Order: sequence, then C-alpha cells, then structure tokens
Amino acid sequence: MSDNTLGAYNIADLREMARRRLPKGIFEFIDRGNEDDIALRNNRAALDRIKLKPRTLVDVSKRSQEITLFGKRQPMPIVIGPTGTTGQVWYRGEIALARAAAAAGIPFTLATGSTTALEQVIEQGGGGRMWFQLYIWPERSVAYEMVERVRKAGFEALVVTIDSPVSPNREFNLRNGFTLPFKFTPRSTTDVLMHPRWLFGVIARYLLTTGMPRYENYPGEIKSNMTAQPMGRSMPKNDSLTWDDLRAVRKIWPRTLIAKGILDARDAVLAADCGADGVVLSNHGGILVDSAIAPIDVLEETVDAVGKRIPVFIDSGYRRGSDIIKALALGAKAVFIGRPTLYGTAAAGQVGAARAITILRDEIDRVLALIGCPDVAALNREYVVPPRPH
Repeated sequence: MSDNTLGAYNIADLREMARRRLPKGIFEFIDRGNEDDIALRNNRAALDRIKLKPRTLVDVSKRSQEITLFGKRQPMPIVIGPTGTTGQVWYRGEIALARAAAAAGIPFTLATGSTTALEQVIEQGGGGRMWFQLYIWPERSVAYEMVERVRKAGFEALVVTIDSPVSPNREFNLRNGFTLPFKFTPRSTTDVLMHPRWLFGVIARYLLTTGMPRYENYPGEIKSNMTAQPMGRSMPKNDSLTWDDLRAVRKIWPRTLIAKGILDARDAVLAADCGADGVVLSNHGGILVDSAIAPIDVLEETVDAVGKRIPVFIDSGYRRGSDIIKALALGAKAVFIGRPTLYGTAAAGQVGAARAITILRDEIDRVLALIGCPDVAALNREYVVPPRPH
C-alpha cells in the first residue's frame, strides 16, 4: 500500500522538505517576511495568543467542515491564495497546485505573477473553481485588458490586491541574487548547483520545453521589455491607486469581486461601498509593512462592520487547523492559505500540495471534535478566549 503522507505529518514537515529541495534564494523568498521579519513573527504570535474553549459531552460523531462560498458548497473552509512563485518551486507548479485544489473541492487563486499562462491553468488545472488575483498596473488600460482576458478564460472570481503601491524592502532578496527572469550569476549559480533536484527538476525542464520561466500573464508590452530584476521587484507597482480604481474594476468585471489586503475595518466598509463581494484581511504574509498588525487582530471589528453585507476572509500565518478554527470562530467565512500549500508543492508537486490540504483538513476535523463543535457553521466567539490585557 502506498504511503501518501510523504513522511510529512504537519505543515512544518513540508516546510523542511521544501527548504532542503529549494535554492536558498527561492526558499527565503517564499518563507521570509520583510526587513526584520517582525510582522511575520507577529502573525504567528497573534494566533498563538488566542485560546480555544472546548465544550464537553457533545455528540460530534457527524462532523462537517462544509461551507458555502458565493452560492457554491465546498467541503472545507479554505481557499488556496495567490502565490506568484509556484511555478518556480515546481515545474508548472501552478497547474499542480490547481489540480490538488480541484481534487479537494476548494477554490484555487492564480497569481498575476505566475509563470504559467492563465489559459493553460484553466485548461489543465483539473476543472475546479478558479479565481484570479489582479494587480492594477500604472497603465490602467493594460489592467483592464487583463480583466477582460481573465473573464474570457472563465475565471469565477477576481481578487484585486490593493495593499502593494510599491515594492517592499526585502533586503535578503538582493543579497541572495535571485532574479526573474532567472539569470545565472556567480552567487545564484553556486546556490543552484547545491540543489541539483531543483536544477534538473525545474529549471532544466523549462529550458528543454518553454525556455527560461517568465511572468506569462503580464501583458506583452510589459513582458517583452522586462529585464531580470530581484524577485519581487519586477512587478510594475502603482502608487496612485485610489478607491476609484476598485470602482472602475467593478464596472467591467461581471462576476465575484474580492478586495485583498485590508487591515482596517473602515477600508472594508469602503470596499463594500465600491461593490466588492468580499474582502480579505491580510498583511501579505508579513512581507510588506514590517510593523503591520496581524490580520486576526482586526477580524472581529471588521466582521462587526461589514459581516452582514459581505463575507470576510483572512490570511497571513495560518499553519494549523486550530488556527483556521480560531478565525472561523471570530467570524471569518474562510481562510486563504498561501505558504502551506506552496511548501507542499515545492516538496512534491501536486502530491505535496494535496498532502498539505489533507493535513489541514484532518487537523480541522480533529479540533472540531475536541472542542465539542459538530459543524464549522456553529463556530462562534464562545469557542475562543482572546488574549488577556497585560
């Protein structure tokens, strides 16, 4: 009988497998935060400070994780969030991750910065629920063309990232010397040669098929003029964005629209006023403002402000099923998962991504039983104890 665990029994195990397989430059890009990693560590600490309050002698023999998102049922309360390096940790990793999500019955969000064309992901990604993450470029007309391309391809939802007007100060990316399009330098060459499984399993396969990976969803004029830049600094940023831009996207996008990157309940209200169908509380996994608060710390007030109008999602720092339970109890509709399935994809492609999803599903199921809650729909604030004031 085959062993589908891969020897990984939690997300930390998959992270370690990814660390061993990937060059340092790529691993630190997906694993670290920004500057001094303060926000990254605080995301974890904020979740750890919240405690669960179990009930006993409750019949939990028929536990359910099912939720309904935008009128469609799904078997567990997570969404695969956008991770732009998926195709760099595994050959055509976006397709592998999309297939794992489809098999699990959960949405997959393709990043603007992916290295596999969005039409190819739709065609080969397993036929699941496909969402697309959008950055609005300085040339608005180019962004609007992308929206139309995404619509024609058949994506169900558009997730507009609104928290990145400029590139973050991720100094370690500069030190590691990794760029996209990938460029062999003395530093990166040494790093790659020390990781032959990645070299032959990813870069060599690209070179033998489609050539060196590039941002395949960038418009042609941007992609053709792009030179190798440190990872994370190639994306054209837009520091003139306002709420009018979200309204403009709402006018041309006919399907589900989600605003991602909110850390203030007032902005969630503004997003709803602009026509967003949902919001994602996020500090971008700790990679933007290094002193930013953890999204979980503003979840309750955001749910109180807009939860009756639109669903509130959350991400940044979720590594355990118990973390997801805490967010759901505080009012989140579902949790966007980024690094856990990215680690899994880096470790073993579709099988590794599926393992990450299975780990989280099993942990959610176990915690539901242990806290005496038979259904995620029944979770509420009575199941959690917030941090005590000092």
